[in-house]
Amino acid sequence: MSAWEDNEEIKLFREYLRIPSVHPDIDYEPCITFLQKQADDLGLPLKVYYPADKTKPVAIITWVGTQPNLPSVVLNSHMDVVPVFEDKWTHPPFGAEMDSEGRIFARGSQDMKCVGMQYLAAIRALKKRGTTMKRTVHITFVADEEIGGHLGMEAFVKTDDFKKLNVGFSLDEGVAATDDTYLVYYAERSIWQIHFQITGTAGHGSLLLKNTVGEKFHYILNKMMAFRANESKRLESDASLSIGDVTTVNLTTLKGGVQSNVVPPFMDVCFDIRLAITVDHGDFEKQVRQWCLEAGGDIELYFEQKEPKIQATKTDDSNIYWKAFENCLVNDLGLKIVKQVFPGGTDSRHLRYVGVPAIGFSPMINTPVLLHDHDEFLKADTYLRGIEIYEKLIPAVVNV
Repeated sequence: MSAWEDNEEIKLFREYLRIPSVHPDIDYEPCITFLQKQADDLGLPLKVYYPADKTKPVAIITWVGTQPNLPSVVLNSHMDVVPVFEDKWTHPPFGAEMDSEGRIFARGSQDMKCVGMQYLAAIRALKKRGTTMKRTVHITFVADEEIGGHLGMEAFVKTDDFKKLNVGFSLDEGVAATDDTYLVYYAERSIWQIHFQITGTAGHGSLLLKNTVGEKFHYILNKMMAFRANESKRLESDASLSIGDVTTVNLTTLKGGVQSNVVPPFMDVCFDIRLAITVDHGDFEKQVRQWCLEAGGDIELYFEQKEPKIQATKTDDSNIYWKAFENCLVNDLGLKIVKQVFPGGTDSRHLRYVGVPAIGFSPMINTPVLLHDHDEFLKADTYLRGIEIYEKLIPAVVNV
């Protein structure tokens, strides 16, 4: 039996993990029912919004501050988790089993049901101590982050309901660190998913036709892979850079052809691209379109995703929330932190898009990075330490 088996916060965490809010076709109602119970236990109201679809909720538990006219603080997390390959797991992915080392195995244990429950646990402790907050706190649980948040946070930030929250700052998810330094994210790269829709000469596979889709694809592939190799070299040669500081390019889908001896008239090639925050979007698109012309033309670009350039959250004295965040972690708690650009995409980008400064932070150190991986787990002591950190961090940011 694990030493943490009877811990009440661990019990609640495991209960939440057992809700299979997994893509595709998620039923979010069990999550809402669970969160209503948590809100009732805290003595706080829960309100549920449906900004884009009646099956895609945004649930908000609100703790009203003593000065509610001040800009509020959002503590954000998402309810959904990515699919699992059960045969690759040594524990049931929604069983939340805990071994003798305190490792809790479940999809969402790192990404990111842990953070949402740590918020609530910290607030439970603060309320029991009679702590009051100057600003209002909104603990948000949103849908569909793992598939872009288009019907979740992206839709919600465009509504009058969101505007009424008067949000001044947001905390959201980060990533576990394998050493003893906490990772803090102040920006995200822009996601572009470009389909090169290539038209060319069709005919018999025994001929050497001109302007075929294969030749055009070869040219585009060489250009994209050369760009990729250059970014990879930059990353490897500069120790100060992390993956979020460079532009990544990956060929993801290739569709075309009808038969092995027929040169096809059309091919669709998709590249997943994450543009570094230093890249000029206009210049990059101009370069890509130039490569299409050089390849022989008759290439249309279809953007499955084309995110705009979004302002990074300031991490200097002009941002009072950042200063409170940094001072609490570094000076008050004595933690080591490093600032990075998030390598993937989170709901923070939707908040930043409407002008809300946001910081990504998941309090997990000395932990293997297992988000989206098989046998995802989080150790109980790491989870409980995260609650202790939020007990200090939430008042520091909210009372700034």
